[in-house]
Formats: sequence, structure tokens, C-alpha cells
Amino acid sequence: MLTLVALVEFAAGAEAAGQRYEDAVLARLGRHGGRVERRLRGTDERTEVHVIRFDARAGYESFMADPERVALRADLGAAAPTTRVIEVHEV
Repeated sequence: MLTLVALVEFAAGAEAAGQRYEDAVLARLGRHGGRVERRLRGTDERTEVHVIRFDARAGYESFMADPERVALRADLGAAAPTTRVIEVHEV
């Protein structure tokens, strides 16, 4: 099991586009053995935090390489969100 926390920051003025992108890519997690445990949005509407689990690291790697995910991100160009991913474990 692989657990990740993603801190997603939407580009100024492109919050709605970033949120639609996240909706679309998070919906693809199941194809790679992943699922969203929590999805939280900051009160500023510009930041999200996701807790995501994958059955295995290979699922995460295949999700990152998914051609549909890559194409969606490329379509956004400069409006694409900035994401920092942290691997975590229970303490």
C-alpha cells in the first residue's frame, strides 16, 4: 500500500480550470489501483489537499504516465496546477 498527500495549488485566475482538471484526473485513479481517501479545498479556493492511496507503487507510476492524464495537463498549459506530492505513513 502506498499513501500520498498531494498539495495542489491552482494558478491565479485559473482556479475553475484547475478544479475541473483535478476532477478529471482523480476520476482516473481507479484504473491504476488508486483511490482518493480525502479531498479538501482551502477557503481561498486556490489550494487543495488530497490523500490518495494506491495498492502498489507501480499503480502510482502508471497513473503518472497515463497518456490521458498527461494530455489533460498539457491542454491546460500555464493554467495547470502546481502539485507537491509527499509519501506518508501512519504514526
